[in-house]
Amino acid sequence: MDKRFRIIFMGTPDFSVPSLQALHGSHDVLLVVTQPDRPKGRGRKLQAPPVKKKAAELGYEVIQPESVCTPAFAARMKAGEPDFFVVAAFGHILPQEVLEIPRMGAVNIHASLLPAYRGAAPIQRAVINGEKESGVTSMFMDRGMDTGDMLLWEKEEIRPDDTAGSLHDRLALKGAEVLLRTLKEFEKGSIKPCPQDHSRATYAPMLKKADGRIDWNKSAAELDCFIRGTDPWPGAFTFCGDKRLRIYKGRAVSAENSEKPGTVLDAFPDELRIACGRDVLLIEEIQGKSGKKLHISDFLRGFPIAAGSILQ
Repeated sequence: MDKRFRIIFMGTPDFSVPSLQALHGSHDVLLVVTQPDRPKGRGRKLQAPPVKKKAAELGYEVIQPESVCTPAFAARMKAGEPDFFVVAAFGHILPQEVLEIPRMGAVNIHASLLPAYRGAAPIQRAVINGEKESGVTSMFMDRGMDTGDMLLWEKEEIRPDDTAGSLHDRLALKGAEVLLRTLKEFEKGSIKPCPQDHSRATYAPMLKKADGRIDWNKSAAELDCFIRGTDPWPGAFTFCGDKRLRIYKGRAVSAENSEKPGTVLDAFPDELRIACGRDVLLIEEIQGKSGKKLHISDFLRGFPIAAGSILQ
């Protein structure tokens, strides 16, 4: 019979949900820890994080501390006498005294092939940077930012049409698989922690809303990756005059041009071609002030953009 570990699960966004679901029924989840409810949307109404919703559905007790650095939080963690903490995109850095609580350690599921892309936005940054592969790593947590010894890892191809959203969904499922395999290896006593080569570390800092602004000085190929890597958030955008345009999809076209980057080029009436630092970006899906994502031909019928206009 498979051993059931006593686990306190910590996670917050959609990425965490498959890992929590995977633990359900296979191990004893003592408690779920997640971020507090936050105001979202135009109405700024409080919304529960996805992990809280899933935990309630599964019947688990949930706590939502504002801080994980208090004596009260540490005492609550000790009370369950857990074998493991399992952490997946929790959003808090756990202090050392808390990391030392579980009998067998704190295991984190991280959406990159460490030591590459340590930090808060590994999925977006990998797509933005034009990487050909990503993956998931399970690791022991230490006091650093994704610096602990690696346990298991699995690669995932980044497809030419991947957005950060589509890659996220695959890695979330792969993360759940890697988690269960990691716990199985612990059960068998065959886990072999592997120190990271810190000299090869790269970083993936959190994206801000303003980071979605398009820099037309980049090449068309780079901007294709940028648009996909910022979808669904923060979204790639530019301005035509005072009008904000959200670009959902573009395609790099190899073409010589001497126009200033950001210049709208002569094209067929249903096309929007933009000069880049190198080559040309053909815009395929866009959103204007209507708030609807439109194919470029539909958009241009209602909002024509003259050749020679400058996007900024």
